[in-house]
Amino acid sequence: MDTPLCHFVTSPPQGGRLGDRLTTPAQSTSLLGLVRSVRSGLGRKSAANLPPCGGDVPIGTKGGGPRRIARLATILLLTLLPLPTMAASKADVEAQFETWVKSDLWPEAKKDGVSEKTFQAAFAGVTLEWDLPDLAPPGFPPPKQQAQSQAEFSSPAPYFNEARLQKLAVTGRGFASQYASTLKGIEKKYGVPGSILLAIWGRETGFGAAKMPLSAIEVLATKAFMSTRKEMFRTELIAALGILDHGDVTPDQFKGSTAGALGQPQFMPTSYLKYAVDFDGDGHRNIWTSVPDTLASIANYLVQKGWQRDRGWGYEVTIPANVSCAQEGPDLAKPISRWTGLGITRISGKAFADNEAKAAGMMLVPAGRDGPEFIVTPNFYVIKEYNNSDLYALYIGNLADRIAGNAGAFQGPWGDVGKMLRSDVASMQKTLERKGYDVGGTDGLPGYKTRRSIGQWQAKNGMKPTCYPESSMLGVLK
Repeated sequence: MDTPLCHFVTSPPQGGRLGDRLTTPAQSTSLLGLVRSVRSGLGRKSAANLPPCGGDVPIGTKGGGPRRIARLATILLLTLLPLPTMAASKADVEAQFETWVKSDLWPEAKKDGVSEKTFQAAFAGVTLEWDLPDLAPPGFPPPKQQAQSQAEFSSPAPYFNEARLQKLAVTGRGFASQYASTLKGIEKKYGVPGSILLAIWGRETGFGAAKMPLSAIEVLATKAFMSTRKEMFRTELIAALGILDHGDVTPDQFKGSTAGALGQPQFMPTSYLKYAVDFDGDGHRNIWTSVPDTLASIANYLVQKGWQRDRGWGYEVTIPANVSCAQEGPDLAKPISRWTGLGITRISGKAFADNEAKAAGMMLVPAGRDGPEFIVTPNFYVIKEYNNSDLYALYIGNLADRIAGNAGAFQGPWGDVGKMLRSDVASMQKTLERKGYDVGGTDGLPGYKTRRSIGQWQAKNGMKPTCYPESSMLGVLK
């Protein structure tokens, strides 16, 4: 039920605190006095008969005309009064959080099998973490959405920082030697190359060197209580309490990122419960301080997502000019021998191994014709399960190749792309959708379906397919 305007003027919000006013007390008194004088001038009796908050006077009531004038004057003057600030303070929200933990969260955790001892230990000293991103505290103004037109999607080139990749590769080769027997055992059991595991470990937390001072419970509880994705984080929080209840880690060791991802492989709690393993045999799935558990857990994750043993992730290639770039995507897989039959060759000059030539591969052109080109295997898309980004999976693949065989940067140069506004790309996607193309969503980001659709549209309209959004298309694609 909406609160009447007069409530804001005469009654403070619950808790008795009126917000700061833009007018002085003297000004407020003067305005209220003016209201009284108007009412007084129209007659004490008629003013007394006004309904609460200036409601309508029944037709035919004696003195209705003057009363209507008084009512309108009252409303007009009251609108000049500033409304008290209704937003809650941080202390108010903290109090709501404490109530939520006890009255809302605890019953659900108990129903899920979490002991009261574990629950109390987990929340000892926990308060809201106000510096986290994407928060929407109750009683506070909703977070502002940034206009899409203000954001550009970046060129892929800066993502592959050569100095950073070289440093990770050197460190990775050192760990490959240090943990050679462990990696051999993991690869024998799971079939995932140690270089891939090391690359993910290095990319996620710098081989465990990244500092994570935040309590995972504090982060997850904050986001479950007042983030823009509360339900998702509530599920993760309940899962986290289950981890603590199992005893694999103590609350003081239970550290994570600002997104609530845990330990060295950066698993969300639900992923930990599904994929974390005890590989060092101490009875605990410890992804915080145990390197064997960390690496084996990453391997188990990839296998459960479909990793194919004895296959690589992909290969940088050269695609002839007469072969359309609009053939990329996991849904257009074909035997690699058929790709080579079209004239596609490895940029290294080496032939594909026999087992790879007979197996399925997919074209990948992350910058269209203006960047490195690839034939990737299904394992590439398994890596994307870890982080749903073509560039992330390429980064992992390249870093793994560097660790395993001293490979270098991709040989194909990244072109000067990625400078269009996301809103322009989104508009382009919408136009293509109207024309019947499957662009995979109108988010302003050029995924493989958008790139493929652009190439198909270019070919249909007599243009040379580049398979990437370009500003020159804006005036043509209508």
